[in-house]
Amino acid sequence: MNVDVDVLVVGAGPAGLAAAVELRRLGVGRVLAVDREAEAGGVPRHTGHTGFGVRDLHRFVGGPRYAAAWVARAAAAGVELRTATTVTGRAASPAAGAPAPTWASAPGPLAMALTGPDGLGTVTARAVLLATGCRERPRSARLVPGTRPLGVLTTGALQQLVHLHRQPVGHRAVVVGAEHVSFSALLTLAHAGASVAAMVTEAPSHQTYAAFRAAVAVRWPRTRLLTSTRVGAIFGRQRVEAVELTDLATGATRRLACDTVVFTGDWVPDHELARLGGLTMDPGTRGPLVDQRLRTSTPGVFAAGNLLHGAETADVAALDGRHVAAAIRDHLAGIPWPARPPLPLVCRPPLRWAAPGAVAPGAGAPPMGRFVLRIGELRGHARLEVRQGDRVLATSRAGRLVPNRSISLPAGWRPRVDPDGGPLGVGIA
Repeated sequence: MNVDVDVLVVGAGPAGLAAAVELRRLGVGRVLAVDREAEAGGVPRHTGHTGFGVRDLHRFVGGPRYAAAWVARAAAAGVELRTATTVTGRAASPAAGAPAPTWASAPGPLAMALTGPDGLGTVTARAVLLATGCRERPRSARLVPGTRPLGVLTTGALQQLVHLHRQPVGHRAVVVGAEHVSFSALLTLAHAGASVAAMVTEAPSHQTYAAFRAAVAVRWPRTRLLTSTRVGAIFGRQRVEAVELTDLATGATRRLACDTVVFTGDWVPDHELARLGGLTMDPGTRGPLVDQRLRTSTPGVFAAGNLLHGAETADVAALDGRHVAAAIRDHLAGIPWPARPPLPLVCRPPLRWAAPGAVAPGAGAPPMGRFVLRIGELRGHARLEVRQGDRVLATSRAGRLVPNRSISLPAGWRPRVDPDGGPLGVGIA
């Protein structure tokens, strides 16, 4: 496959599909969205519970219906979709026979290398949108020791086994984590007929909404929530037989019998393509650094969705995609890329990161008129403060701050930013 398009969208989940649909609505000619999965739609395809579509579709639907709705919108808008196809980076020049260049090394149209069912190919695009999403850190990345039996999964793997492939996943599970997606894993396990021996978190409390926790307590009263507890090891011969639990307050250890372990949360952006391309990366989110128009450090390359903020809900990712489409259209129309880099928005501990992670003065508001923050520890009701040097640009009430839960920072302070004033900082006042 060797084609020329106006925009190449890498990733056909909510962010990528919403961006592609909006680009077509704005009059952009040829938009190609590619995805490495066998079907478009992203993670919602295998998320069997309801709760999708409130902000973008303005209705409440289940994950598969939500994904199907966006795929149908893309098809109706004339977006070209190619699945089971992976973008591997910049295409090397056949004449030179040199390694593939980084995106920043050659301005102008971007020639991207693809691999798919039909073999290798090249797509030349005037703009590229990275919407590759994020993933949960597996056991290996969390350095959990023990044996290597069957039955160790992430939430994504669990949901694919249950909802896409109709496979059994075990009878008695331990869920590692207690944030929103951890409770989604519990729903999937219940759908598969498995019980949950315990939900285990190193935090002093769960990180979901109280209503979710209360609903679980009513529906599955025997599910124990073990806080300030670490999974220290996994044991089993052919399949998981038990986990070792460590009480972080006392250091005491014990074994809990189970045949399945599900690691949830602890998100990492799918940033390999961005790193290979030489984009400036955000040290907080570990995704590409973008300004409020979701422009990266390389002209013509944009990023959106949970590649930037793992993991917000699907409708928030879709609104990211809708937001970035206008910036892509402006770039195609010849509006110059900013000559100077944006000002970094630096988080002071215990805040961990902000997305977007940089501010371009005069570039408008970020998606949904807010910056998204995360915190590393539980805090009571607090006030956020934005500074530039010695100047306080804004303060805002943030309520109770909980790890792994979205924190919104209204963006109305942007006009007060001094383009020559240096980095911006956000922290707890």
